[in-house]
Amino acid sequence: MKLHFESDSYDAIKYNYKTSAKPQAFFKRRDKYYFAKLAKKYPKTEQLTEFYVSNFVNDAKWVGDMNEEIGEKNYNQWLKSSQSLSYIFERDIYKLHAWCTSEQSTFDDVLIVRDNQHPLVCTMYARGDIDIVTVVILDQLTGFLNQANCNIKETLVWPDLYRKLKKTQPFVRVNLEKMKKTVVSIFEN
Repeated sequence: MKLHFESDSYDAIKYNYKTSAKPQAFFKRRDKYYFAKLAKKYPKTEQLTEFYVSNFVNDAKWVGDMNEEIGEKNYNQWLKSSQSLSYIFERDIYKLHAWCTSEQSTFDDVLIVRDNQHPLVCTMYARGDIDIVTVVILDQLTGFLNQANCNIKETLVWPDLYRKLKKTQPFVRVNLEKMKKTVVSIFEN
């Protein structure tokens, strides 16, 4: 999972979580205890996968960063987010709509790059104003991240943010038609 979130070339879903790492390399690691502890706590593969996703989305860099307090908090927040995707998405779309109304802008304005700046929706996510799942769903609906990636020349923050958003997509499963209707209904009013 770490390789998935930190590498542009590796896709855990595509390769079915397989790597060229050998078991001997794992047994030499000093942090193998953490992995064993997590595997015992989350015996189902799906639970363990969601635990890792929730922590890598929150910028954990290694398994030791996923200690019981922080790791559990991230995991519980991810589960909460997953269980209320429609509500979170609708709430965040209302926030975007309010911004558009106050700035006399359109929906497209929150997704485009202006003056080499990140799209507003990405900036709002980075500030904590909207949830990562909202940005991911909007990209699934519009594909705006690829366009933004072509236009943004900044190399300090954008590459990592772009990678995190793109690598999170396979783990956000939603009914896109329902989400599209939500956006249309809020922005038409």
